[in-house]
Amino acid sequence: MIHPARSLDPELEPIESASRDEIAALQLSRLRWTLQHAYDNVAHYRARFDEKGVHPADLASLDDLAAFPFTVKDDLRRGYPFGMFAVPREQVIRVHASSGTTGIPTVVGYTRADLDTWADIMARCLRAAGARSGDIVHVAYGYGLFTGGLGFHGGAERLGCTVIPASGGYTDRQVRMIRDFQPHVIAVTPSYMLAIADEFERQGLDPRHCSLQIGMHGAEPWTEAMRDEIETRFGMMAVDLYGCSEAIGPGVSVECMETRDGPHIWEDHFYPEIVDPETGAVLPDGETGELVITSLTKEASPIIRYRTRDLTRLAPGTARSMRRMQRVKGRSDDMLIIRGVNLFPSQIEEILLEDERLSPHYYLEVRRPRRLDELTVVVEAKAGADAEETRVAAARDLAGHIKSRIGISSEVTVGEPGSVERSMGKARRIVDLRPAG
Repeated sequence: MIHPARSLDPELEPIESASRDEIAALQLSRLRWTLQHAYDNVAHYRARFDEKGVHPADLASLDDLAAFPFTVKDDLRRGYPFGMFAVPREQVIRVHASSGTTGIPTVVGYTRADLDTWADIMARCLRAAGARSGDIVHVAYGYGLFTGGLGFHGGAERLGCTVIPASGGYTDRQVRMIRDFQPHVIAVTPSYMLAIADEFERQGLDPRHCSLQIGMHGAEPWTEAMRDEIETRFGMMAVDLYGCSEAIGPGVSVECMETRDGPHIWEDHFYPEIVDPETGAVLPDGETGELVITSLTKEASPIIRYRTRDLTRLAPGTARSMRRMQRVKGRSDDMLIIRGVNLFPSQIEEILLEDERLSPHYYLEVRRPRRLDELTVVVEAKAGADAEETRVAAARDLAGHIKSRIGISSEVTVGEPGSVERSMGKARRIVDLRPAG
């Protein structure tokens, strides 16, 4: 059973219940400042605006932002390390970076005011999710250049919580700290939350009897079925949180505990758009496409129309007046095309989590032994369902469901419990073994 909810009547900041007109007016004012700040101080933005024939003064309404150029990850890589800073390097008191598949990370900087803003935003996220001053918060996101650990850390301290900076890894130690320190809240990727559940059970412990009441999960796509799995195994409430280092880190949006119907975007700090991934055309609220974010208050590293590659849609606010985003269903650059069929890992996850014999730990292998791509789903059995005949039957059934519901033929391998390597952070869902070129 899920722990009883905390107080559902936290004291809101005025902007959280502001009218849409008030929010739009604030966004327009802050957006004009951001565009001018970027144009005046970042050579890349000045050149791109000039190439596109637009100037910050052209922004008469929020809709006018669509005329300005996108920013993509390669733009940030070309500016490595400090070329995208909009303030002198001496005013940057911290840097973070995201990992890069090309070997060149994307670097973001923070002034002291930026770190204060980030802490305020993260405190708002924690409060919206149900955390309160005095709670113990266990942070199992990685610390260091990754924004997750320190982002949650600063927000929890700002809210007045006691922070356990556990970072990632050493899963047996995570369990011991949860048992010893009795945290109310845990911040961790959803896939690693399930790895922690496995470790509880490996030690002969029932995770439902631990102190955790709220899980704040993000940094990777996850499904409603995975939420159900986490909540069932821990007896706690799991909420979705979204962020990206290019925008600020975690804290762009969060689900509110009252409704848990999709993360509310903090629109006083971030302006969201949804665009067609192929054409870049702006789509109306309610249509699924790629999330594009423009920062509104960042000093050191303003970001203009950043293409996140995350696929979602926008919806009206509920618990807060700011708009919600649907839980990210996948990334446009993680979409696989297998024999002409579009496939996201989350589609496989949704199917396998319906089978009581299978664990939520899996990955997809893609090969091209001849002319056509071939898909192998590698998953593991749950404890108690690991007899060979059970695993063979589960593999056959999963392959059949994938074929009937998605339209793709696949090979399924169901291994013994523990056979799929656990991720200490973001789960690696795709192993692409196709030849380059």
